[in-house]
Amino acid sequence: MFKHILVPLDGSKVGEAALPVIDKLCDKLASGTKVEITLLGVITLLRHWVVVGEASAPVSYTEDELGLIKERVINYLNTAAESVTCKGVSVNTVVRSGNASEEILKAVEELGVDLLAMSTHGRSGLRRLAFGSITDKVLHGASIPVLMVRGAEGTTNE
Repeated sequence: MFKHILVPLDGSKVGEAALPVIDKLCDKLASGTKVEITLLGVITLLRHWVVVGEASAPVSYTEDELGLIKERVINYLNTAAESVTCKGVSVNTVVRSGNASEEILKAVEELGVDLLAMSTHGRSGLRRLAFGSITDKVLHGASIPVLMVRGAEGTTNE
């Protein structure tokens, strides 16, 4: 059975759709088995654009700015961890910086997880081509089972 589950979260309600599913799954798994859940947040934008008049330029975040962003992600993950109600399950949080799909796949290997559970935003057609699909990249690159949970209809990406 699954003993260590990785759940990547992006800060959106759609992204959190996997949490209740994992909670129910853990209720079934946890009887007599120690289950660990790791919530992963990836900081993907390491720079922002500064616009002055008609000119604009990419500017890297300062260490202080990155520290504030990381703190916000940690607070978000800790709040999300509180929503996991399954008894006998330990919940950890991890924050990384970089390309989301690459960091998720690295975390799978480095943390030794045996199930990856993530939400899909359900984009298709041109929107999927324009935005890419982190879920699709992870699904095809993962060496372990991936549980994909579709975000609820009508849920916004806030």
